[in-house]
Amino acid sequence: MVPDAEARLREYLAENEEARAEWATSFKLTHDPRITRLGNFLRKSSLDELPQLWNILKGEMSIVGPRPVTKDELKFYGERVSYYIRMSPGLTGPWQVSGRNDLAYHERVALDVDYARNCNVATDIKIIFATAMAVLKRTGR
Repeated sequence: MVPDAEARLREYLAENEEARAEWATSFKLTHDPRITRLGNFLRKSSLDELPQLWNILKGEMSIVGPRPVTKDELKFYGERVSYYIRMSPGLTGPWQVSGRNDLAYHERVALDVDYARNCNVATDIKIIFATAMAVLKRTGR
């Protein structure tokens, strides 16, 4: 992240109607002004996820699970929040292999809740394999 990241984000969104619409839908930006060139490379290669391995070793995260969210994002889960909070967040999960940044936030929520309702070892193995393929093909954004 660049210095004054939040100020840059506010300014960018104020000046760019298309970006505002993208942010309102997914809380993600195709061209995020807060990300440095190095950070952009790390994200595209998914290397930015490596520090989370420490969280997995400490037992704070799992390899597969719903994507970690902020407290502010929990409101988007509505009555389904109980499905989300009963699971450990994952390094990878259904959102990452089902469209990632191309999905609207409500679709991400639906994927997380569906995963929480139906998680099993076979699904986890499929997600791990699909994640490995995405990293190798560098299809992340």
